[in-house]
Amino acid sequence: MALDFFCNTFAGNPLDRASDRRTDADWLRRQLSATGARGLALWNGKPLVKPRREGLGLSWLPGKLAGELAGGTERLLFLGLDGEDAVFAVDLEGAADPADAALSGLGRFEELRQIALDLPPAEAAIAGAARGMFEWRRRHRHCAVCGQPSRAADGGWKRICEACEAEHFPRTDPVVIMLPYHRDRCMLGRQAVWPKGFFSALAGFMEPGEAIEEACARELKEEAGLTALKVRHHSSQPWPYPSSLMIGLLAEVADDEGAPDQTELEEVRWFTREEARAMLDGRLEDAKPPGAMAIAHQLLRAWVEEG
Repeated sequence: MALDFFCNTFAGNPLDRASDRRTDADWLRRQLSATGARGLALWNGKPLVKPRREGLGLSWLPGKLAGELAGGTERLLFLGLDGEDAVFAVDLEGAADPADAALSGLGRFEELRQIALDLPPAEAAIAGAARGMFEWRRRHRHCAVCGQPSRAADGGWKRICEACEAEHFPRTDPVVIMLPYHRDRCMLGRQAVWPKGFFSALAGFMEPGEAIEEACARELKEEAGLTALKVRHHSSQPWPYPSSLMIGLLAEVADDEGAPDQTELEEVRWFTREEARAMLDGRLEDAKPPGAMAIAHQLLRAWVEEG
């Protein structure tokens, strides 16, 4: 039975991660050359895609070709199993577009953030996982303990320092993202660098020693001067830019006052439920909501539909 939960963009990866097989290097080599194996190429974080009848789809390579492009284990990632077939990803870097050379005719590389909603949701989740892992690899090529180079292990899901034998695992940075509300009004904020009229939910990274609810309350107080009373979880979203987990919350606050801190936010604004509904429908002339790919959009829609 499928897991029942609200599935945001980049969630819902359908692959069996088969984490218990990652340590078996011989098994991984055999899977890479198997007939049904396939691989996803990413170039500087952009997945290889091709047009389909509706929207776009990932352009899959034979597993053997993905292995040849990787040239070893450093740039190869075992994503998991699709039934009995292994699925890999290969990390390509450099200024030259591989779609103009080795991968000519197989598709084009596109920024994942821009095309995620055009992909089937399951494929967006797979590409997001690969992108996040490769960003971690790029940022952790050296040991955080002794500074020496590290190497990939466990199908790309671990790095080992041969100098001091330290083991390093992928980072996931938790972020609370919340929609504060008081009675029949909710607050959204905007940063100075955002397009004119664009508003979104408030958000911030969790700190060590904080519960999710405590982080939510702290961020609301710091960014907008609001006092949280109750915090409810709505859903979560893997966000591979570069390695966050967005924890979506609805927060009842003590009043409908508040002010922007002028550091994180330049403006905050209260919206009635009808104004928020009009904004989501594109009927509010002076305010635009977060895009449908963002968990902030789903938080706002969930609150509107409660009324």
